[in-house]
Amino acid sequence: MVALAEVMTTEVVTLEPDASVSDAARAMVAGGFGSVVVVQGRMILGILTERDVLRAAASEEDLRAARLDKWMTPDPDTAIPGLDTEDAAATMLSRGFRHLPVVDGGDLLGMVSLRDVLSARIARR
Repeated sequence: MVALAEVMTTEVVTLEPDASVSDAARAMVAGGFGSVVVVQGRMILGILTERDVLRAAASEEDLRAARLDKWMTPDPDTAIPGLDTEDAAATMLSRGFRHLPVVDGGDLLGMVSLRDVLSARIARR
């Protein structure tokens, strides 16, 4: 068993819901991340992914003015650090998303991508 804690990225970009999609895109590009977690204090409100940025761009809305809370996926699924990567992969594939915040007791600890969990599976073989 490979737990998420072993493969997660501990660097996670977080932004407030009133930040712009443009701010999020800049942060994702600068850090090489595929998502931003939208927070209010410690509370996770949503997640904005590359797909969401593309949807916002396709709408022709001004991304410098478009707020994250309009384009984010609200109340994202989360996982605990001890969850097996196999279970995380199954969840992500069945629900159609590629990024999963890892939390413990309400604290954001990291992020795993579908690539992370599938790479762990391949490495076990």
